[in-house]
Amino acid sequence: MQSVESQRNSRRHDLYEGVDFYNIDALLSEEHKLVRSSIRDFVKKEISPNIEKWSQDAYFPYEIVKKFGDVGAFGPQIPTDYGGGGLDYIAYGLIMQEIERGDSGMRSTASVQGSLVMYPIYKFGSDEQRNKYLPKLASGEMLGCFGLTEPDHGSNPSGMTTHFKDMGDHYLLNGAKMWISNSPKADIAVVWAKDENGRIHGLIVERGMEGFTTPETHNKWSLRASCTGELVFNEVKVPKENLLPNKSGLGAPLMCLDSARYGISWGALGAAMDCYDSAKRYALERIQFDKPIASFQLIQRKLAEMLTEITKAQLLVWRLGKMMDEGKASTAQISLAKRNNVAMALDIAREARQIHGGMGITGDYPIMRHMMNLESVVTYEGTHDIHLLILGNEITGIPAFK
Repeated sequence: MQSVESQRNSRRHDLYEGVDFYNIDALLSEEHKLVRSSIRDFVKKEISPNIEKWSQDAYFPYEIVKKFGDVGAFGPQIPTDYGGGGLDYIAYGLIMQEIERGDSGMRSTASVQGSLVMYPIYKFGSDEQRNKYLPKLASGEMLGCFGLTEPDHGSNPSGMTTHFKDMGDHYLLNGAKMWISNSPKADIAVVWAKDENGRIHGLIVERGMEGFTTPETHNKWSLRASCTGELVFNEVKVPKENLLPNKSGLGAPLMCLDSARYGISWGALGAAMDCYDSAKRYALERIQFDKPIASFQLIQRKLAEMLTEITKAQLLVWRLGKMMDEGKASTAQISLAKRNNVAMALDIAREARQIHGGMGITGDYPIMRHMMNLESVVTYEGTHDIHLLILGNEITGIPAFK
């Protein structure tokens, strides 16, 4: 019989090997497997040994930013000409899966940088903006954030009140954003605001611009190893060359959200896989009534259902990744995957907590941390219910949220 202390020591050594019941590896290229292996090793070395303390202490390890850059976690889908990895969307998904297997907050840091900061600069920016910002963001020399959500406008971003005026030689920006990952430490913010005609544009706001502040959000029960804050703009003078010139309107930030939601659908899968892996190991080690609890029918049912849902989710994101690479994935298809996989991961985290018994609420195992993190993931970048309505609109042609 293992003592509690020996179980804790086992957990401190990250023994995770992955979950692949349907031989999905056969669908991956050698490059995909190499990328996944590289990030898995990185997570085991840089995140797993420290994440429980970071989370308990509500500490964001800023040093991880440069390490993410070194390992290629920032903008892996951005072309190599701008410092990105030049990889396909399945490789990007696998990177998000492995990082969130370590922690959702860590994946949020990488996801925001790649999908919500680098992507819009690459997609909608000028050559000058791409060359100025993207290589530094890719390397981790700079950290960025994305400003869309406002105190009074979350699921309804079109109602935003943040706005800017053309002052001749510059723009004057006023307003506020909240629930912004990376903001307290960010060097730049891609901010969405309305012009004098009510048209939404993206602007690059740099730290140090007068009137621009980033108050930190404290007392979070979720994403505790990620830094979250606000963006406040009080008469901020933004140079005209910082306006993203190649697309305006609400469709521009929503395209960014599609990219990020795609990454979340893979990332949540990683959290689910970690909970399953921990629950299976614990069930095989924990002795009750003179035998491992893994021998009991109810535990086996929980593990079988977890594996079934993980396998379904793996096939879902693989197919979605192929459509992303072909440029054929729709917003509704991405919404389905984000909503399904986050809900699935939450269910698995809760069942895994039951298998761990009282130990499941401690930091000796990752379960409660994943569960609390996923309570943010199920809400941000489109709530669970909003994604239902996006699908409902796709099915019926009738928008229920306008």
